[in-house]
Amino acid sequence: MNWSEFFSMGGYGFYVWTAYAFAALILIFNLYLPLRRRKSVHRLLREFFRIKGQTR
Repeated sequence: MNWSEFFSMGGYGFYVWTAYAFAALILIFNLYLPLRRRKSVHRLLREFFRIKGQTR
């Protein structure tokens, strides 16, 4: 068995590697989006408490 046979996977290589690429993208987004959301929530909380502290 050589590498070209492995990557072609008996004619199903395009489907298999495309599926792996989509799965990898979904995993990356599942890691990235909550981190981005967390930063924006922290920023909003800091702003809220700064404003609330000024009104006392």
